[in-house]
Amino acid sequence: MLIARLARPAALLVGALLALALGGCQSSQQRLGELAGQHDQRLQTLDSKPFPLLLAAPAHVPAAARLRVYLEGDGHAWATPSQPSLDPTPRDLLVARLAFSDPTPSLYLARPCQFVRAPGCTTRLWTNQRFGAEVLGSLDQGLDLIKARYGNHDFELVGYSGGAALALLLAARRDDVASVQTLAGNLSPRYWVQVKHLSLLDGSLEPLDDRQRLVQIPQRHLTGAADTLVPAAVMQHYLDGLGAARCVETASLPGVTHHAGWERAWAQWRQSPLKCALSSRP
Repeated sequence: MLIARLARPAALLVGALLALALGGCQSSQQRLGELAGQHDQRLQTLDSKPFPLLLAAPAHVPAAARLRVYLEGDGHAWATPSQPSLDPTPRDLLVARLAFSDPTPSLYLARPCQFVRAPGCTTRLWTNQRFGAEVLGSLDQGLDLIKARYGNHDFELVGYSGGAALALLLAARRDDVASVQTLAGNLSPRYWVQVKHLSLLDGSLEPLDDRQRLVQIPQRHLTGAADTLVPAAVMQHYLDGLGAARCVETASLPGVTHHAGWERAWAQWRQSPLKCALSSRP
């Protein structure tokens, strides 16, 4: 089944019948639609290439020089430890809940093939190549479309789990990312697969390969002290590889796992400006 689309000048398309799309993930879509309705959010489809992206935005986005964009995690990438999922749409809507409850002007951006089915949506996009050029290119163009639609000057990117790596990769290639914050972030996929004894992510990119750009980006990384899926060693490896950077803050949150505790923890952090960014201002 197809997502209903209405033409818009900036190639921003409204998904009014989003719950009808992708029957294999109908329940997640229905829950997202209900959640969006409760928070006066509108679900849209960005006509980005090579993959369209689901975007959720407030019905009335206030004019703002800076928009905060939440990047979804890897979603339901694997059905079993050895069998890729046929649909990467997240079953847990944690990132959407974080975005919808944020008083800062914020948008929620899903990953390619999450919620929106398109030609070329094969398992490689959410397994080995989840941080690959096609995924990154679609998100990069998605930010361009958002900027054209809402007229913001720059972005703050908030990446959860695998969305953290993509937030860093986007920040390294764009000149309008003012800061990056990550939650339970997979900051170094190359090291993460080593720590977890997983197969190599062939076709994926590594944020630390863009170290020279990233040292200039203000960033904050929050990890769950009880997170075993993306252990603290991954963040430490990233920090060691990054080296002397202009503005980096970190915090380990007691009792927080990869999936639990983030809504309460982020409510305490989301309005707190990066101290190092403030202190570095002229």
